[in-house]
Amino acid sequence: MVVWTDQERAYIQDIFSKLNYEDAGPKALQRTLIVYPWTQRYFTSFGNLYNAEAIMSNSKVAAHGVVVLHGLDRAMKNMDDIKKTYAELSVLHSEKLHVDPDNFRLLADCLTIVIAATMGTSFTAEVQAAWQKFLAVVVSALCRQYH
Repeated sequence: MVVWTDQERAYIQDIFSKLNYEDAGPKALQRTLIVYPWTQRYFTSFGNLYNAEAIMSNSKVAAHGVVVLHGLDRAMKNMDDIKKTYAELSVLHSEKLHVDPDNFRLLADCLTIVIAATMGTSFTAEVQAAWQKFLAVVVSALCRQYH
């Protein structure tokens, strides 16, 4: 079980309170698909992902980015048991979708970049440390079924 300090909880809740899901979610997923093109293989039903322009204008990519952030919101609301919260998602991504678990880390890194760019100087080292810890727990929970 992960132990969260009151300050870490406050930092995570503050990030989510300021987060525009319809902006950050699509940007994070778009960045992932552009920077790491091999991740596109999981989104073949999304249509044209042949170049950055196509990815940036793809409404299915944008919509799934929002879904991803709402999933992270569930983790934030259940920080004391993220593994249980993500048990079904872990099974879905490992057994049905066959997603390479390394892709969760890539998406987490891209989301961190988007959030840092959005928050600017208020994304201090202390805030980033709490955010990275949160994402590491989320990624671990998503990868749980793979073990």
